[in-house]
Amino acid sequence: MITVGIVGGTGPAGQGVALRVASAGYDVVLGSRDAERAAGVAAELTPSGSGTVTGADNEGAAHCDIVVVATPWDSAVATVSALKDVLADKIVISMVNALAREGRELVPLYPPRGSMAAQIAHALPRSTVVGAFHHLPASEMVKLDSGLDADVIIFGDDASARESVAELVEAMPGLHAVVAGTMSLASAVEAFTAVCISINIRHKAHSYLKLAGLSH
Repeated sequence: MITVGIVGGTGPAGQGVALRVASAGYDVVLGSRDAERAAGVAAELTPSGSGTVTGADNEGAAHCDIVVVATPWDSAVATVSALKDVLADKIVISMVNALAREGRELVPLYPPRGSMAAQIAHALPRSTVVGAFHHLPASEMVKLDSGLDADVIIFGDDASARESVAELVEAMPGLHAVVAGTMSLASAVEAFTAVCISINIRHKAHSYLKLAGLSH
């Protein structure tokens, strides 16, 4: 079984992905700048399956077979750039959204290359970057009994890597993979996260994306 590392994974979103990946039977390494903090957070996560969650520093997480980037958007490029040699020849999943709060809404920010996935791909020329996990409510992800039944939009330029990420997503409880297309869709996918979160703030809800008309 492949291992999955989550760089910057101690936040709510990273924890939710870690818990559900481990519940699918994978061994997960939760990464942080502070290895001790990562170990403490990992110890509080209880997967339902045979997988495990352990803590390490971000480099320790980056040594896994597949690596998810879950850092805040403004530190993502610097974090992965420092790990580019470790991340070479690996699938790197970006779940990073560049967002800013204005009043009771979140609005999307557009980095120089149009999306955070593109920024990360530029910083990691020897890695294969795929986008996923953008529209998921962290509060529901960390509760395995929440009844979550969400679609996860996947994009990237490498078809084989997209399918590998889709296989991982399909194994995670409560999630369904929807391969959308290439990296050209990254900006639109990431920006829609602002819409999802703003709706949840306004309606005091934990809604998520579910696309009608697809067969899973």
